[in-house]
Amino acid sequence: MSIRVKIILIVLPLLLTTVVLAGISSFFSATTGITRITKEFLDFKASELEKRAESQWSLIVEQGFADKPQFVAAAKEAVEDYARSIVRSETELILALSPAGELLMSTKDVEIAASEMAQLSELIEEGKNELVTPVVGGVERVARGFYFEPFGWYILITEERDTYYSEVNQITLQTGIILGVSVLASLILLLLFARYLTRPLVKVVSTMRDIISYNDLSERVLVEYHDEIGQLAHTFNIMVGELEKAYNQIKSYAFKAVLAQKKEQKIRNIFQKYVPRDVIDQFFKNPESMLVGENRVLAILFSDIRSFTTISESMMPDDLVNSLNRYFSIMVDIIMNRNGVVDKYIGDAIMAFFGAPVKREDDALQAVTSGIEMISALDGFNARQRELEKPEFHIGVGINYGVVTVGNIGTERKMDYTIIGDPVNVGSRLEGLTKKYKQPLIISESLHRKVKDTVPCRLLDRVAVKGKTMGVGIYTAAKALSATEKKAWDLHHKAFELYYKKDFKQALQLFGQVQQLLRKDSVSDMLVERCRRYVANAPGEGWDGVEIMTEK
Repeated sequence: MSIRVKIILIVLPLLLTTVVLAGISSFFSATTGITRITKEFLDFKASELEKRAESQWSLIVEQGFADKPQFVAAAKEAVEDYARSIVRSETELILALSPAGELLMSTKDVEIAASEMAQLSELIEEGKNELVTPVVGGVERVARGFYFEPFGWYILITEERDTYYSEVNQITLQTGIILGVSVLASLILLLLFARYLTRPLVKVVSTMRDIISYNDLSERVLVEYHDEIGQLAHTFNIMVGELEKAYNQIKSYAFKAVLAQKKEQKIRNIFQKYVPRDVIDQFFKNPESMLVGENRVLAILFSDIRSFTTISESMMPDDLVNSLNRYFSIMVDIIMNRNGVVDKYIGDAIMAFFGAPVKREDDALQAVTSGIEMISALDGFNARQRELEKPEFHIGVGINYGVVTVGNIGTERKMDYTIIGDPVNVGSRLEGLTKKYKQPLIISESLHRKVKDTVPCRLLDRVAVKGKTMGVGIYTAAKALSATEKKAWDLHHKAFELYYKKDFKQALQLFGQVQQLLRKDSVSDMLVERCRRYVANAPGEGWDGVEIMTEK
């Protein structure tokens, strides 16, 4: 509902109420005045007629003729003649009725219905002498009656009601006309006034809709009046102006935010080539934390291409770079797909770690799986090398598991997200042992404890790597074993139990069975040769089965 309609619905009833009350007051005032005049007029005629009847009766009484019917009849005729003489209009009527309701005298012919006579009989019985409104001859009349006992007459002086109240009816009609004209005029004036009053509000609404539709905050409302509505328009313009300023600031901030986001994305795209994505995410989330190192248990992976010097000497530099790039692409994808972080390239070697900056429950398993997949993927790489008539690559992968320090290490001008600590060195030594034991993958004892229930592992030896005096177990691992391999690995572990108990003869027999099951198995060949040596020359009392490594 519009505000114009609301104004009309509020003001129009107030005007109508005033006009209606004035009309009703005029109607009742006119009716009251006419009734008073009518009563005085009828009272006057009733009084004059009653005086004439009394004078006639007194005359015949004084002459002693009251008992003479002919004289009484003459008196009645005289009263009737007088009644006719005081009638001043065709609508006026004077009646005389007997107590039984019989019409005795009438100034003009009239037919009284039975229902009308019954009403008149009630007036006679009650002897009313005040103003009444009976129906006589089918016409409503205003009457004044009195009872004249000597004649036995109940006399009614009457006049048609419309004769007296026609003015009242005219006033009522005029009041209705005035009311209708007033309503129409009020409605027109209210429409004009409401339109004039609400025009600024309509413009405010229209301007607001334009702003919403076209996002144009430069729109303003013309201030037409110096009143509350004008203040509203002025305030609206101020508000829109402030909104325009705020909107321009928001656009500026949004533009700067987009530029910053694009700049951040550009930085991410550049540095993801050098720094793991998780590290970048953590840096943007909390830059200060990246300057602090922390100790964490990680899996450290080293891989190296064997005889790389010989390979590089046999290839043109551009072919060597292309082959290395293709090799690194395959290996790095495997590491990163297993949530690993490539720390650095050391010539042809890759250093990676698992468990930072995001720690996961299966970091150890992911590291071993990466090593297995790297060795497996090398077959596809070498197939392509053969197609290109280029040298094949053979790699060794060593993986350790231990506590290292991880964080941003360096200076403000050059900084690397890397790891340091003794487990890193041991991991590098394990990769070097792959050459001696002729195994593509060697993992440490600490890593073996984390994955032994998930990944098939084979004990290779207990060694003290260069720079260490304490021996640790070294293992190789495989994705899955054939039935023959499983049987051979079970015999291998039983043989090692006998070996560390210095039962070299029994160990020799079992390692020999492993040789039969696994053809060209360098590990069982090495252990068979070692057992034969110990059978011939038993080790000393201090022997603990640890092989001391003097080379990397």
